[in-house]
Amino acid sequence: MLMSNTKKEISVLVGRRIRTLRTAAGKSMINLAYESEMEYMQLSRIELGQINTSVYQLYKISKALNVELTDLFLIKNENDLDTI
Repeated sequence: MLMSNTKKEISVLVGRRIRTLRTAAGKSMINLAYESEMEYMQLSRIELGQINTSVYQLYKISKALNVELTDLFLIKNENDLDTI
């Protein structure tokens, strides 16, 4: 369960999940940013877990990736926290 993790750790995990889904979809960061109606650097900071973003921005990312919003939160391996 992710409840004991810090805000930074959650941001990093969600960002990594977005990057994984983006690369699986064969999209560049520039393409996904354009399709999500955000600046490329904002998407970069989200993927790196450097910023928190709104649920609405996450919704737009999920739609551009053709996945459900909840898919952005399907963190399968908390061991990724070891590399934060």
